[in-house]
Amino acid sequence: MQGVNVQTQRPATFAESLLRVLRENIRDYGMFIALFVIMVIFTLATPNNIFLSARNLSNLLNQTGYIAVLAVGMTLVIVIRQIDLSVGFLAGFLGAVAAIGLTRWGLPTIAVVPLVLAMGALAGLITAFPVARLGIPSFVASLAGWLIYRGALQLVTEGTGTINISDPAFNAIGNGFIPDLLGGLLPGIHTLTLLFGVAAVVAYVVNEVNVRRKQQAYGFEVLPFSIFVLKQLFVSALILWITWVLASYNGLSWTVVVMLVVLGVYHFVTTQTVLGRHIYAVGGNPEAAELSGISVKRITFVVFGSMGMLSALSGILFSSRLQSASTTAGTLFELDAIAAAYVGGVSAAGGVGRVFGSVIGALVMTSLTSGMNLMGVGIAYQYIVRGAVLAAAVIFDVSTRRAAK
Repeated sequence: MQGVNVQTQRPATFAESLLRVLRENIRDYGMFIALFVIMVIFTLATPNNIFLSARNLSNLLNQTGYIAVLAVGMTLVIVIRQIDLSVGFLAGFLGAVAAIGLTRWGLPTIAVVPLVLAMGALAGLITAFPVARLGIPSFVASLAGWLIYRGALQLVTEGTGTINISDPAFNAIGNGFIPDLLGGLLPGIHTLTLLFGVAAVVAYVVNEVNVRRKQQAYGFEVLPFSIFVLKQLFVSALILWITWVLASYNGLSWTVVVMLVVLGVYHFVTTQTVLGRHIYAVGGNPEAAELSGISVKRITFVVFGSMGMLSALSGILFSSRLQSASTTAGTLFELDAIAAAYVGGVSAAGGVGRVFGSVIGALVMTSLTSGMNLMGVGIAYQYIVRGAVLAAAVIFDVSTRRAAK
């Protein structure tokens, strides 16, 4: 009887496991790698490494806020295989309405903000009506809205061109920082911001551990333990570093707080609720979703209504940051939001995309603009670079989907 040679498979090394995880999750990790590369390049290329200074990082996050909010809403719109081109001038118009409410109508901020948000939700529902009920392509319906809101913005700012806002409470939304209720514990450091950073790390690690346990309980494949630990250490260190840098300046701004709240709410809705599962089901296959009992029309109304509300919030953040509303407010916002969503991993085919990724995509696009401004790059070349990055993101999406098949 001949002996049989049995070859035992050699366990994968840490480096091999890491490369395998990166290959299998390149859609999820690609945007982080891109952001890291961009930050390294601009840090080395700018004088005195000013790109990652506390002041510039704080300004960068504040500039990202109003686009990130739009990108979150645009993510869901693209996921259900639609598009909304009206959001830019809708944000500009509603920002002007907020300015008029504060300056001419004498309304307080606490009344203006919910009023404008409600108007935004209503505008989104109006855009959804021809799409959901009449079957008109969303490109055409939202393009009509783009023209209407652009004209409305010019009407309300006619004569002055700019409406200045002097309300301190409203302007604090875009320019203020959270108060340090624990001031004095660490001289020169915003202590409350540091505590928020520590709390964020604890919440993140606990959530990741719970998700891993649930996946193991159901027999799903999970990351190798060593890679899992490395991921927790890396993300935790990144959160603590960012909060430390911000704490050494003025701490968290209200714009960043608003952005994080929007991100948290929409992340929960899209990952933990029936509504979120229905949204992705519609994006994956609208016909199959309809046959399974999901109302595609209702989901369309919900997504576009949400998009309108976030457009209003974006307009509030932008007008508050500039402390004014102008005729040009909202120009190209819709393209920035769409670009952020695609760079953040949203699939052009629908059904795939995460709101967290779109916020990172917004940060990538804003970082490109900020870094090139610090380097003195002309605006013409900036548009070319940003367009190339967007094209690369779409090509990457198409190539990874083909490879998955």
